[in-house]
Amino acid sequence: MSRWDEGPLVGRAEELGRLLAHVDRAASGRASAALLAGDAGVGKTRLLDELGRRAAERGVRVLTGHCVDLGDVGLPYLPFVDLLRPVGADPQLAPTAAADPALAALLAGRPVAVPAVQVVPEGRDLSRPLPHRAAPQPVDDGRLQLFEAVAALLCELASKDPLLLVLEDVHWADRSSRDLLRYLLARLVDAPVAIVASYRSDDLHRRHPLRPLLAELVRLPGVERIEVAPLPDAAVGELVRGLAGGVAERVVEDVVSRAEGNAFYAEELLAAGLHGEALPLGLTDVLLARVEQRSAAAQQVLRIAAVAGRRVRHELVAAVGELTGGELEEALTETVHHHLLVVSDDGRYRFRHALLREAVLADLLPGERVRLHAAIAAHLTAEPGAGTAAERAHHARESNDLPGALTASLEAAEAACCVGAPAEQLQHLEEALALWSAVPDAADRAGRSQVALLLGTAAAARMVGELHRAVALLRAALELLGPDGDAVARAHVHYTLAQAMVRVEDVAGAYRESSAAMALVPAQPPSKVRTWAAATHARMSYSVGAMEEAEAAAEEALAAADALGFDGAWSDIAVTQVRARPGADPVEVRARLEEALTRARRSGNAEVEIRVLYNLATVAFEAGRIEESLGWTRRGTRRAHELGADWSYYAAELRHLQVTALYMTGDWDGSLAEADLLARVPEMAAHVRADGLLVLVGRGDPAARQRVEWARGLLPRLRAHILLDLVTAASEIDLAAWEGDVQAALDVALVACERLRQEWEDDHLGVLRLVGTALAPLADAAEAARRGGDTTVAERWVRAGEDLVGIAREAVEVYRRHYGDTLGVEATAWQARVAAEAARLRGEAAPELWRAAAEAFGFGHVYEEARSRWRLAEALLAAGDRAGAAEQAAAAHEVTVRLGARPLREAVEALVRRGRLDVGGVRTVDPAAVLTPREQSVLALLAQGRTNRQIGAELYISEKTASVHVSNILAKLGAGGRTEAVAIAAQRGLLVAR
Repeated sequence: MSRWDEGPLVGRAEELGRLLAHVDRAASGRASAALLAGDAGVGKTRLLDELGRRAAERGVRVLTGHCVDLGDVGLPYLPFVDLLRPVGADPQLAPTAAADPALAALLAGRPVAVPAVQVVPEGRDLSRPLPHRAAPQPVDDGRLQLFEAVAALLCELASKDPLLLVLEDVHWADRSSRDLLRYLLARLVDAPVAIVASYRSDDLHRRHPLRPLLAELVRLPGVERIEVAPLPDAAVGELVRGLAGGVAERVVEDVVSRAEGNAFYAEELLAAGLHGEALPLGLTDVLLARVEQRSAAAQQVLRIAAVAGRRVRHELVAAVGELTGGELEEALTETVHHHLLVVSDDGRYRFRHALLREAVLADLLPGERVRLHAAIAAHLTAEPGAGTAAERAHHARESNDLPGALTASLEAAEAACCVGAPAEQLQHLEEALALWSAVPDAADRAGRSQVALLLGTAAAARMVGELHRAVALLRAALELLGPDGDAVARAHVHYTLAQAMVRVEDVAGAYRESSAAMALVPAQPPSKVRTWAAATHARMSYSVGAMEEAEAAAEEALAAADALGFDGAWSDIAVTQVRARPGADPVEVRARLEEALTRARRSGNAEVEIRVLYNLATVAFEAGRIEESLGWTRRGTRRAHELGADWSYYAAELRHLQVTALYMTGDWDGSLAEADLLARVPEMAAHVRADGLLVLVGRGDPAARQRVEWARGLLPRLRAHILLDLVTAASEIDLAAWEGDVQAALDVALVACERLRQEWEDDHLGVLRLVGTALAPLADAAEAARRGGDTTVAERWVRAGEDLVGIAREAVEVYRRHYGDTLGVEATAWQARVAAEAARLRGEAAPELWRAAAEAFGFGHVYEEARSRWRLAEALLAAGDRAGAAEQAAAAHEVTVRLGARPLREAVEALVRRGRLDVGGVRTVDPAAVLTPREQSVLALLAQGRTNRQIGAELYISEKTASVHVSNILAKLGAGGRTEAVAIAAQRGLLVAR
């Protein structure tokens, strides 16, 4: 694994820019200084290394000095001895000043013997602030001659080249070095010198000697304090991936969450994770060294705080710590002033960094840890307002009070449910389940059976998108009930399991479970369980094509729901019926869904309400009413967020639809932001994050490849996640097409099409998009082969393309067999694209087909409409309609510029230049201004794949002369070979048709 200081600088562009401004100011002849503050390990040294490199590139001489922690008695001027070593090694750098005897020790690399400092009146002490840079010189206390000599030396060096002085870790600087730094900042007024001094802000306790100096220096003109804050999570993630290529995303997330923006911690945690360590020993030693320097009482406070959690109340420390009031105050003051604990806005204490808490915890003996947990649990039980049920559950469990932990976990789950936090509710319910078998009176304490607890836990899992976990919990409930268990309870579990299984694409299994539920409870008299079983069975029967069975179950469910007043069940089955009947009257569909929404809200069934909103959005989307669809998706995602169910199944589908709709309307920034909005995405909602590929690929963003690899890495264990496969494959095909990798585009398309056909036998229209996208590079390759006279290669690509066209045709036929002529507007548009690309594959311009494709995408898909207009312009140009071609190219170009769609913009501009079309914003080049007439002729033949001998024969010149012309063309275009030269010429519009 590489070290983080060996790779590119990550996440520090702003800080580097501010530091470089000081360097530029010095280069222009004005003195400047920066005080660089930040916690240990946050990245100050890496930032200064990059600053030094950039400054050297600007012609600035860089001198660096390091301070060293030598305790209370340091070596005088040590950082300046280090900084001036280059001058000592080469006195000719500053021959005049270097000859000054006062500098002999410094330039020889030896610590300076400092004469005894005379006691002078306070107003004349060198350690006092200089009131102004033009102030009189201080009295000579034995150091003034040395200070002046150093200043003269630096001025002499700066007279040749601007100077950057870097002093690292000045929190360890001795007093003499601090005084010299103060003197230089006040003395070097007009010299082209920039001084940057770094220090650890977490080492500056209240009485640290550097504090008053810093307060003084920041008041000087030209001195700026720059805070190096912790890196953002995204930057830490980038850093980790750069350190260890191919590292698992879960490892990245773990390091990001624990490092809290500290680059050194991130590196150490990554290395530990790769070697199976919980907390690196070296990092633990570094952290504990600061703890062990504190008093026994302070260490006791830190141990209590570590066991209590990240934040701890004063009252808890007082109750558990067994310290007198005075001892406690003194110990807390010590930990705060030495930056081990900090005081939060709410008055609680917290560790300055979570890893410090981890280190203190790891250092505790097992018995001491259990004793502290027990004491804290007892305090929280005695004082209910002192903490939460979740905290009480944690401490009870860690102190081996399992009955208390079970009770508190269930209370914590209830509290989480009340505030709309299903993820936390799930966590606490899982903990209660884990404790159940160890607590003899668990059912009495819980007030419910274990089966009921499993059902509630599964419901929470579904709310947060953990669908596979929900299936596992429901299977456990069935197993616990057994074949002889209560029929009503078993039916409830069976239909709930069916609802979960269909969402992980196990339709056949879901149908079996709903059938089992129907068999366990009678239709008469109507009951809640039978009603929901029938509603669920209707949906599963529609899914497997058992239409008569589905209709019967649906009618039964509707009648029972009306009779019993079960609005939630009524809404659920109404949605199922509407979506199972394609081609229905849109007005009736809309009215039915709006009634379902009203009833769902009235019932309080949030899951059904979100399902209705999703279907309202989907119906509008499929009809091409994209803005209306966005209105529903926004309403749905907002409602899901209110419920704390952002990643429940239908909430995730709403977000997927919203990302796609924003992409279609041309709001690419909004689409990408929506795809990346929520930090942690459950695996079954990974297609939402993958949706960001649409924009990344369209813009030619280098991050697209990394996201493709991330999504592709999920597919082996998420084989049933067809939407993830579809989004990933479509993006991968488009990326390969823009990169010119024809075979890769073809291979991905074939595999993905087969997957769709297998999983969605009756409706796999998604292949239209895959085929339409993959045909483009195949048609390009076939045309290039035809132009080069290679009919064998051309025919191979044509055959491969025709196979894809056949797959698309078969998908449409299958769909129509099952659902009639009810293709949505998007499927119709992709069908038109396939037809146009098929014609281009055969070498036909077919402008009428490309016009039809552009118009078909005009329902609101601005990017694909622009892409179709690009190809239409190409077809019109081939047909001799230059005015029409220019019009279509201009329309496409305007969209590409607005979207930032670089690959398509470059393709449109290449067409404009090649055809020398009049399109605003695109500068065309006259080939005669670059190439001679003979070179233009040679280039045209090169584009056809001719050899030098063939070029000579056709132009009646010798092979050697042809070779000279080819060499000249390569040189003029800056190309490394013939193929690259043709590509560059086509891009610049230098190929002249002959």
